[in-house]
Amino acid sequence: MPREMMYGEAIATAITEEMQRDVNVIFYGQNMGMTERDPMLKMFGKDRIRLTPISETAELGIAIGAAMSGLRPIVELWMSEFMLVAFNQVVNEAPRFRYMSGGQVKVPLVFKAGYGFAAGWAGQHSNCTYHLFMGTPGLKVVLPSTPADALGLMKAAIRDDNPVVFLQHFLLTLEKGPVPDGEHIVPFGVADIKRAGTDVTIVATGWMVQRSLAAAELLAKEGISAEVIDPRTLAPLDVATIVNSVKKTGRLVLVDQAPRHASAAITIAGEVAEHGFQYLKAPVRMVTAADTSVPFSEVLENFVLPNEEKIMHVVKSTLTKTAVAG
Repeated sequence: MPREMMYGEAIATAITEEMQRDVNVIFYGQNMGMTERDPMLKMFGKDRIRLTPISETAELGIAIGAAMSGLRPIVELWMSEFMLVAFNQVVNEAPRFRYMSGGQVKVPLVFKAGYGFAAGWAGQHSNCTYHLFMGTPGLKVVLPSTPADALGLMKAAIRDDNPVVFLQHFLLTLEKGPVPDGEHIVPFGVADIKRAGTDVTIVATGWMVQRSLAAAELLAKEGISAEVIDPRTLAPLDVATIVNSVKKTGRLVLVDQAPRHASAAITIAGEVAEHGFQYLKAPVRMVTAADTSVPFSEVLENFVLPNEEKIMHVVKSTLTKTAVAG
């Protein structure tokens, strides 16, 4: 029988199980293992659960060195914006060593961070920074949207011999869902069709998967069958599953919490334009955040970010349009 877990709990379970499985897995970061009562510290000791200084540059530099020496570090960075302080190490060091050494050096580490906290955290802590990472060769980017995917993708990330940016959405932390019993690994580069449909394909990431599924449910009451796809990993990206869905439906709507020109959606649109243009019955449409910083005001925040109503409006608009191409 599947286990019922919260999203945050599933990630913690994956880390615990992998640390029990492999003594080379270490877990550290700011505000970790601060007291002797910490359950992870009790379970694994101070050699494997470590408190770090408030220095992202030090945290990430230590992780790269530890990974190159044979350990498998997980760095708890709390917020994805904190990685920007040590951006050179994330995109210009960790992903390059394996290539530059001809495969002789492995860098198996996980940069774990939250993102997209759209609940009054305003401009500096509500961002979706994945577009900064997904185009870097050698760096893998993971965005789970369910507890099952969160657990399975974290396990895959820890076992991977390359650096992985594992981004967990803050607003999914308490969301519950079934997680399969036993060994559950979700492979990178394999999208998941969360809901089957025939009229339009919706590709969504992170928190937007739940918003898109809710919109699809409402659209179904109006006789519109929407297929909802979650890429789950942005690097590698499963283009084939998306194109095959577009081949079936003929229409594509991309839903992304990031601003339009700093989104995964715009990259996916480019891939479909190249590999699936002949299947389109209407132009590709995108539902993204506005090109502005996320405001503190709840009313303005709701205005800026995608929601079910906006998704439904664009889907309906797409169904009324015909393709220009011959």
